[in-house]
Amino acid sequence: MPLSLTVQYACKHEALPSRPQVRRWVSRALKATAPERAEVTVRFVEEEEGQALNRDFRGKDSPTNVLSFPYTPAPELAGDLVLCLPVVLREAAEQGKTSEAHFAHMVVHGMLHLQAYDHDNDDDAEIMEDEEREILGELGYEDPYSGEM
Repeated sequence: MPLSLTVQYACKHEALPSRPQVRRWVSRALKATAPERAEVTVRFVEEEEGQALNRDFRGKDSPTNVLSFPYTPAPELAGDLVLCLPVVLREAAEQGKTSEAHFAHMVVHGMLHLQAYDHDNDDDAEIMEDEEREILGELGYEDPYSGEM
């Protein structure tokens, strides 16, 4: 499956994942629906940009961990992910996770949204979380929901 991946860093921090790490996470998450071709941009941003995008596109005037912007559905996939660095780092610390594990989770979570997974109701949330657990487990990460109450 051909993957065209662009990784953009609109911020700087030693905890940001490398391009090869992001490619590994995106590639594995794409196997959820196995699109014939995928074109994905992953952008890491500061709070100001994350908040502006969340406000402008979702009507929520606060930064969030990851935003997904799907453009083309299967059998081809095109879309953007925007990860807000300060939010992801804050959540990782609050949840007792490494920043790498939480970045991996947010990339996988966002990629599943690009592939039409959602968590608007309990049944859909369970399906999406099970897929996240499987993908992250195959990547060598612990269950991202094991510490949640």
